[in-house]
Amino acid sequence: MIIKRIDPMSVAKITGIIAAVFGLIIGVLFFLFGAMFSALPGVHGNGMAMGLFGGFMGVLLLPILYGVCGFLGGLIHAWVYNVAAGWVGGVRIEVE
Repeated sequence: MIIKRIDPMSVAKITGIIAAVFGLIIGVLFFLFGAMFSALPGVHGNGMAMGLFGGFMGVLLLPILYGVCGFLGGLIHAWVYNVAAGWVGGVRIEVE
């Protein structure tokens, strides 16, 4: 079996979703660590509120940003693959 062409939009959608999930995981980690570190002794003023706000914004914004970048990256990768496969014939896969 030889893969001669990949639909760029299908790759872009899948990579966008995968990247958005990774962005959500990283955003949750930002939220947890932001809350944890802002509660440490020696944090002055509104440290706890700012840490929670920054983490909350990470949970909202990172999945969106990662998703958009993943979508565009997948679109570009699939397009480049199609150009390269036109030159060299594609990727050969053996299946049973």
